[in-house]
Amino acid sequence: MASAETHYSPPVPSFDAAPKVLIVVAPYYKDIADALVAGAKAMLEQSGATWELVEVPGALEIPPAIGIAMRQSDFDGYVALGCVIRGETTHYETVCNDSSRGLMQLGLGGACLGNGILTVENRDQAVVRADPDGQNKGGGAATAALHLIALSRSLKRAPREVGFVRKTGE
Repeated sequence: MASAETHYSPPVPSFDAAPKVLIVVAPYYKDIADALVAGAKAMLEQSGATWELVEVPGALEIPPAIGIAMRQSDFDGYVALGCVIRGETTHYETVCNDSSRGLMQLGLGGACLGNGILTVENRDQAVVRADPDGQNKGGGAATAALHLIALSRSLKRAPREVGFVRKTGE
């Protein structure tokens, strides 16, 4: 009965300099992934952010893709999108737990990311959650990334010098 619930969401932050965000999507269920991406893109564009989109084969590949981007690119934040629907085996638990754990480790390591990987019992639940005009979990994941980018920028320290400092003139 989650659709009857109301939830508070803080206002979407505004930025002096547009954030650059990477959307990483696993389009295993293409229609659901497309709806998640539509919601994320709309939210990012509404906030003035720029974005790029990459596809990976499945939810387990999303954290490594973000890790690669963190090491090799200059994105301010990341949006992880995909869908895992319970099946008949324990593979569901493995994919849900390991993709979530990987994203949490990235976040604790400094990634500003929003987790929009749906973990649901059936396709109907996924469709409702992905719908940009419904629960809009793609937009919610983008909003989470934007909030963390704003927090990161607000707490940024001035760089410190590293190593020996040469003194002159005494």
